[in-house]
Order: sequence, then structure tokens, then C-alpha cells
Amino acid sequence: MGSLGWERSFMGWGVLLAFVLILKPAGASTHESSAVEIPRKFLEDAKSKEVRDWMVAVRRRIHENPELGFEEFETSKLIRAELDDMGIPYRHPIATTGLVGFIGTGKPPFVAIRADMDALPMQELLEWEHKSRIPGKMHACGHDAHVAMLLGAAKLLQQKRETLQGTVALVFQPAEEGGGGAKKMVEAGILENVEAIFGIHVSFQAPIGTVTTRPGPLLAGNGFFEAVISGKGGHAAIPHHTIDPIVAASNVILSLQHLVSREADPLDSQVVTVSKFNGGGALNVIPDSVTIGGTFRAFSKESFTHLKQRIEQVITLQAKVQRCNATVNFKEPFFPVTVNNEDLHKFFLDVGSDMLGSESINSMQPLMGAEDFSFYGEEIPGYFFFVGMKNETQGQFQPGHSPYFRVNEDVLPYGAALHASLAVRYLLEHQPEVTSPVNSSNSHDEL
Repeated sequence: MGSLGWERSFMGWGVLLAFVLILKPAGASTHESSAVEIPRKFLEDAKSKEVRDWMVAVRRRIHENPELGFEEFETSKLIRAELDDMGIPYRHPIATTGLVGFIGTGKPPFVAIRADMDALPMQELLEWEHKSRIPGKMHACGHDAHVAMLLGAAKLLQQKRETLQGTVALVFQPAEEGGGGAKKMVEAGILENVEAIFGIHVSFQAPIGTVTTRPGPLLAGNGFFEAVISGKGGHAAIPHHTIDPIVAASNVILSLQHLVSREADPLDSQVVTVSKFNGGGALNVIPDSVTIGGTFRAFSKESFTHLKQRIEQVITLQAKVQRCNATVNFKEPFFPVTVNNEDLHKFFLDVGSDMLGSESINSMQPLMGAEDFSFYGEEIPGYFFFVGMKNETQGQFQPGHSPYFRVNEDVLPYGAALHASLAVRYLLEHQPEVTSPVNSSNSHDEL
């Protein structure tokens, strides 16, 4: 679509939104039909060649220059430059590299839409024109796509900023991958006045043009632990002169597995995984100490807290049985359970169905993966969902955190349009109640 077509498109948008806002209650059915058109119109505009190509270019620039948590300086600079070009004000820096843009009246209601910016410490193995240029760093979880989607939503929203009845906060967050960037953003006060927040993640399993989600617990609470088990080293040929920390650590690992298989309710999903074991360097030497570490996950705060307590007990006491000492450290912050607000779920179903059709909104089982979006949901109603990008004609897509992970860039318009639609419809449906003034003439007549 050329620039003239783009301008005409948004002239139509202005008429549509103005019509939705000025209708009287007597015209409720017309009001509803007009509101239904908003998501469809957003998707049409997001799929236009101009907007889609722009989002693809932004995503590829970010992909070529991945940055780890709290190091997203160039990514943040790129985002700010795009917001400057669109004339969108923002607050920066927040949590080192984060920023929040604002579109609308600057007055209530406030609603937020969020994207994470950080990459992973991985070497990209997929060969393509826009492969990561930074050795050992890669956008292997789609955060580059999330940023492009949120910027796309910003472009869609900014074109109709004069008709927005409230304020949309654009949250560009650092350090989702284990750094707890969302917690830092919350502590910086970005949720002040915000009534609800929405987040998106791309899905390699769901087909393009669909979304998957569920109300209530969606993603598990997550914590990491590391323990040093200390004994007495010596020659492997005379083990009776040593206190073997490797044997002690092996017993610890086996005992940790019993926390889920023998202590947890089978209907209360939990995970304890030891994924790190470092000890020794020579084949004929028993080391002085061994380091183990891993993750634990649960879908309730009570189960999570119980697991944490039992992990520490099992490690220290099992080590003592083997005549060793153990110290246990837990990495902060712990990620809470990601819980989708029930009311926002109903709202999302309405908006998503209006855009894609109810048959494209699919229910999913809870996942043991974790997301620091959960920190927002502990403060205000939050809603997180997955937007599909699988297309059988484009071959197999790999899961996130794979060195062969790739993004189907056809997903970008869907994410941008969903972000924008949720924001606009939320503002429309959460207008402050207006108290009707007393009619002075009627009061005089009554006197």
C-alpha cells in the first residue's frame, strides 16, 4: 500500500473509532458491530506491504545484533529511534535498558502491552542472510519478533492517537531470560495507573493465524539452585582415605527425584531437575568438592515454597549421611506462577474471535516453562498468550532455545494487530463512568 493508500486507510479508521465512541446506548447493537470491526481492520492494516515489510526489517536488524539481559543498549537505541520517528514520547532508561512509550490522552484508563528484548547466550547454527553477527549470542526465543510486533502495534496505534480514549503504555522490557527484568520494571513504577497488561510469545507448535491460551495458571513458577558438596580428596586407588563428594552428590541427585515422585500430589504438577554436575578433573583423583545445580518448578506458591525447603533439606542431610558438608544457594529472583486473569480471558476471547474467528482461538494445557511476565500479574490483572507461526509449507520449526530456532515472519502482523486491538478495545470498554448533571430546568419546574 502506498502512502496515499495508507493515509486513506487511517481516515477510515478515524471515522470508525469516532462512530464507536459517540453512539448512544440506544444504538448498542450498532456500537457492538463497529467494535467488532476494529480487530479485523487492525489486521488488514498490519498485513499491508508497507507495515509488514517495515516490521520484518526491524526484526532482522535486532536478530543480527543480539544482546543479553541488561545489555540491550543497541536494541533499546533502535527502539527509541523508531519511536522518535513516529513521534511517540517515552520514558528511558528503566531497569538499565528498558523503556516505556505512551500513546493517547495521557489520562485514564491506562492499559499496557509488553515485549521482551534480550537474547540468549547461544551460538546460532541456522545459516541464513540475517544470522547473528555476535558469536555466542542468539535470539533463540523470538524476542526480536516480540519487539517488532510491539513497534508494529505502536505504528498502528499512533496513526489514530487522536481517537484513543485513554492511554496505551508500550513496555519494552530487558532481561526476561532469567534476569527478572520484569521485576525491575515493576520496582521502577511502570505500572502506576495501569489497569491491565498483555503479553505475547510466538509459538512454533501452533499454526499461523491461530492463538493458544487458557485462563488461570499458564506457566509455572521457577527457581534455580546450586549446591557445593565438600568432602576430602585423595587418590582414587585408596578411597578409604578420602570422603568422596561424588558419591555424596550422586545420592543427593537420586533423593531429589523422590521429592516429586513420592512427596508431591500426582495432580499437582511439579518438577525438580538437576542439570549441572561439576567435579573432578583427573581420572585417578577423588576431588575435594562437587558442584551441582538445577531448577525447580510448580504451579502454586505453596508447592513452590515447599519444594524450595525440601531441596535444601535433602541436599544438606544427604551430604551429611555421606560424611560431607553442603551449602545451598538459591538464585534470585524466583519467578512466580504466570496466571491469566479470568475476566481478561473472557475479554481476550471476544477480541481474538472478532479478529481470527473463534475456531482459531485454542485452549492449551499449562506449561512447565516460566516467564517473568508473572511479576506484572502479581501487581495488576495480566494476560499472556501464544501466537502461532507454524506453516507446513515452510518446513519444520524448532522450539525456543534451539540453535536452529527461526521465526516465520508472517506472524508479525498477527502479533501487532492483536496488541493494538486488545489495547483499543480495553480502553473502549473501561471508560470511567460519567455522572449525569442535574437538569436545572426540570428542577425549577418541579419547584
